[in-house]
Amino acid sequence: MPWQECSVESEREAFVRLVQQEEASITTLCRQFGISRPTGYRWLHRAEAGQPLTNQSRQPQTSPRQTAPAVEQRVLALRAAHPAWGGRKLHHRLVAEGMADVPAPSTITGILRRAGLLAPVPPPRDFVRFEHPAPNAVWQMDFMGYRSLGAGGGRVHPWSLLDDHSRFALALCACDTQQRTTVQGLLTAVFRHYGLPQAILCDNGSPWGTAGMGGLSRLEAWLVRLGVEPWHGRPYHPQTQGKVERFHGTIAREVFGPHLPATLAAAQGCFDAFRHAYNHERPHEALDHATPASRYQPSPRPFPEVLPPVVYDQDAIVQTVTKHGSISWRGGRHFISRGLVGEPVALQPTADAAVWSVVSMQHQVTTIDLRRPEEV
Repeated sequence: MPWQECSVESEREAFVRLVQQEEASITTLCRQFGISRPTGYRWLHRAEAGQPLTNQSRQPQTSPRQTAPAVEQRVLALRAAHPAWGGRKLHHRLVAEGMADVPAPSTITGILRRAGLLAPVPPPRDFVRFEHPAPNAVWQMDFMGYRSLGAGGGRVHPWSLLDDHSRFALALCACDTQQRTTVQGLLTAVFRHYGLPQAILCDNGSPWGTAGMGGLSRLEAWLVRLGVEPWHGRPYHPQTQGKVERFHGTIAREVFGPHLPATLAAAQGCFDAFRHAYNHERPHEALDHATPASRYQPSPRPFPEVLPPVVYDQDAIVQTVTKHGSISWRGGRHFISRGLVGEPVALQPTADAAVWSVVSMQHQVTTIDLRRPEEV
């Protein structure tokens, strides 16, 4: 006789009564009630101990490995301070703080999930991570794009500068414009503090790029005078500056996500706090959960307060760029760069006798092909 779900307790009570009768065979009764002998003995022992015969929860009465409430509270407090950090970052930060018995990243993820603090997990993507081998080999620079300020109105243009190797945020500034003079002043302050990099990578737009006009922009020409190579990503391919783009995504979540700063000064205060946490506290997955500050060191190349003179070899062919950005060479005028107006450039022959390379310092600016018509 199988159990009837609608009268489970009464069926069990009937089984116990029959077992307790004299000369009753428990094996025969178990077969009649459609249960195993261990189950039958379990009901019998419960009845003899005065326990109810209803279904009981299978949840363990004790959970010796359950996370302590104080630890969960610390996890949630750290998450509240850094809403974009996941289980791995929180784990490594708690280890760095010296907490005893830090939960595993998966356990912390479970705590966040139970608290309703996790967004849906995006599908995985295949990618190749690349970084330059040492600090100050390449810095990445970009404007984030303007953000509206809060009650104070107006806009802020976040400008960031990131070391490619260490991901160290060299600067994060709340700007009111995206003009060349603003960027050059900010770069000067960073160069004085951290020294000069070998190269700076940015996109092709203003104020550092010429946006397809050719030659060097005024900001690039200044960098070349300092011995810093200006590099540009492929047009319409922001992945080339992937580290600074990812950095901007983090800023969007952790600075502008919770609230909008009301003024430029308030935005700069938020940026300063974020940059300190990003550099010194926030574990970075690409750095094996180390902090960017632990991987960065200043450049040994100091910033010169006076620009070095433009010097070429004694036998170099030197021309001065006119106010129109051009030079005269071999009977024609050729556009060179508006960023080099008034500056001397050198012409160097190439393997093709009709093609000449135009350089500023050691940086190639453009080439002149004498087979083409005059370009200016």
